[in-house]
Amino acid sequence: MAGMTPQENLLAPESGAVRFKEYRLMARAFRRDPLAVASLIVILLFVLGAIFAPVLTPYPEQGRGAPNILEKFQPPSREHPLGTDYLGRDVLARILFGGRSSLTIGFLVVFIAVAVGVPLGAIAGYYGGAVDDIIMRITDMFLAFPPLLLAIAVAAALGASFTNAMIAIAFTWWPWYARLVRAQTLSLRKLHFIEASQSIGVSNSTIILRHIFPNVLTPVLVQATMDIGGAILTGAAISFIGLGVQPPTADWGKMISTGRIYFIERPWYAGSAGAAIFLVTLSFNLLGDAIRDVLDPKTRRAG
Repeated sequence: MAGMTPQENLLAPESGAVRFKEYRLMARAFRRDPLAVASLIVILLFVLGAIFAPVLTPYPEQGRGAPNILEKFQPPSREHPLGTDYLGRDVLARILFGGRSSLTIGFLVVFIAVAVGVPLGAIAGYYGGAVDDIIMRITDMFLAFPPLLLAIAVAAALGASFTNAMIAIAFTWWPWYARLVRAQTLSLRKLHFIEASQSIGVSNSTIILRHIFPNVLTPVLVQATMDIGGAILTGAAISFIGLGVQPPTADWGKMISTGRIYFIERPWYAGSAGAAIFLVTLSFNLLGDAIRDVLDPKTRRAG
C-alpha cells in the first residue's frame, strides 16, 4: 500500500489471493521439515489413540480402571504389548485412556490461558496509562511465584480433582500471554494504519478485534503450541503428588507415581507412561519451533 513502510505492508489486511499464496508457501515449508512432519504425526497418533481408546484396545474396561488381579505384573507379551500393572490392568489400555486426561489438560489449560491473557494484554498495550499499570501489576504478582509451586498451592486449596488441577494450571499460565501480547500491541499501535483507523472514527474495540488480534496471532500460536507440552508435563506433576486426576481414572502422571515403587523389577509400567509424556512434550516443542519458522517470512525464504 502506498505511503506505508515495509513492516506496515506486512501487517495491513491482505487480499484473499495474497493470503492464499502465503498459506501455500507455509504448507510447502512445513512439508520440507521432517521433524515438523514427524512431530505432527506423533501428536495426531496420541490424539486419535485417546479419542478411539475403547476401540483400539481389547481391554477397554481395564483402561477405565477395572482390575484383573489374576494377571497382575505380567511382562510385555502378545496379549499385553506393554505388560500389566499392579492390578492386572493392561498398560497399553491405561496409556490410551490416560491420554484423554493428560491431553485434555494440555489443550484446555492453554485455551483458557490464551482466552484470558490475550485480551488483557491487548487492552493493556492499546490503552496504556492507568489501565496498563493495573493489568501489568496484577500480572507481575502472578509471575512473582514459580508457576509449578503456585499451581500446586492452588490445586491443594481447591482440592484434588481433574477440574481443579486444570484450573490451577491455567491460573498460573495466562500472565505469560498477557505480557507477550502487550509487547506486540505496544509496537502495533504506533503504526500508520492503526492511527488512520483512529482518525476516521473506528471504535477502539473494533481496532483491537480487527487489527490488533490478527497481528498478534503468530507469536501467540507459537507460544501456545509449545505450552501444550508444558501444560501436560505440569498436569502430570500435579497428578504425581496426588492432587490431579484421581483413581481409577487413568492418568500418565498417576501411573508414574504408582509405578515408581516397582520400577526396578517391573519398569514397563512407569516407563511406558514416562515415554508417553516425553514423546508428546517433545513433539509439541518441535511443532512449535516448526510453526515459528514457517510463519516467519525471512526464515521461510531462507529455507
